[in-house]
Amino acid sequence: MNCVRGKKIYTGKKVVKDAYVVFNGKKMVGVSKEKKGKLLGSFAVVTPAFVDPHSHIAMIRAGEPGAEAEANEHMDSILAVPDALDSVQMDDSALKDAVEAGVLYSCVLPGSGNIIGGLSAVIRHYAKNTTDALVARAGIKAAFGYNPMSTVDWKGKRPSTRMGALAILRSKLTDVSQKMAKHKRAKGAKKQEITFSAEEAVLRDVLSRKHVLRVHVHKIDDIAALLRIVDEFKLKVIVEHAGDVHEPEIFAELKKRGIPVLYGPIESLAYKVELKHESWRNIRHLMESGVEYGLMTDNPVNLTRLLFLQTRWFTRLGLSKQQAIELVSRKNAELIGLGNILGTLDRGKWASFTCWNGDPFDITSYPIAVYGEGELLFSE
Repeated sequence: MNCVRGKKIYTGKKVVKDAYVVFNGKKMVGVSKEKKGKLLGSFAVVTPAFVDPHSHIAMIRAGEPGAEAEANEHMDSILAVPDALDSVQMDDSALKDAVEAGVLYSCVLPGSGNIIGGLSAVIRHYAKNTTDALVARAGIKAAFGYNPMSTVDWKGKRPSTRMGALAILRSKLTDVSQKMAKHKRAKGAKKQEITFSAEEAVLRDVLSRKHVLRVHVHKIDDIAALLRIVDEFKLKVIVEHAGDVHEPEIFAELKKRGIPVLYGPIESLAYKVELKHESWRNIRHLMESGVEYGLMTDNPVNLTRLLFLQTRWFTRLGLSKQQAIELVSRKNAELIGLGNILGTLDRGKWASFTCWNGDPFDITSYPIAVYGEGELLFSE
């Protein structure tokens, strides 16, 4: 058993002063006022490991030309089978930079050029290879708005308008839904005759709510269109980005429906018309609505190592320091289905945490020791 002492410990749920983070092997024992086991060091502040819930890290890699990026597969507009993990390369230097900043996990998704892009993968940034990196799955990527309609020069069947993109999606979901209904009605040998392709099997699981649909969407009316699709097909979705939402009503509707938002990135240039209303001040609508939300980087749009830096806009608009830490640890972990193993320093969770030389909210402070599943990954 080992422990580290913190003058202040953000547990992911509360703040504890002058206590010890205790862990045994890969797992947390908990936060204790008493020293237990071997003391590995004393630090100004200890926080849980941060989790980036939406990223293209190691798919779009630092130091490699854009032509070698692998976030978007161009072969067709509906691609349910591709697995983001298969395009991750663990030698991306952004992974090491993220670890040194206390961001140890990312949910990596295919890009947003396709209406359906494929399977997500939650990875640990410190693994030796992609098989070891995989932590869990966290849904299927989809995209609404400008991005799918901007890919007319790519291969396959491509839309040139929003209505075209939604027509392709609606048609595909309808076909699979009708086949599911036919399969359910059929009996005996006739039931065995109805088979689903690999792509149809994934979409069947989306329609059955076994997979959450992680939907890239920025603008108010594109979110409204998504909600019409949700109503039609009874889908389980997460709204991802929402950077152009500059009025409060649509967030209130998401709150009413229990649909969460993975918000961001905040620091990036508004590089397309779809983001013409983008501003950090829009965050107030998100916060005031009461909708459940997390915070992403969308690496490399924002760098993963800067995830925590984005919380300064939330504290400016009223979040406490504890709530800001919670946003990029517990809330992010829970929204991608990993609240049982990550996000807090509770007993039984992974011993993944960061030790700081001062207040993390002070620009002169930085991590001086980072632990992932009980292993010292970085020390200054």
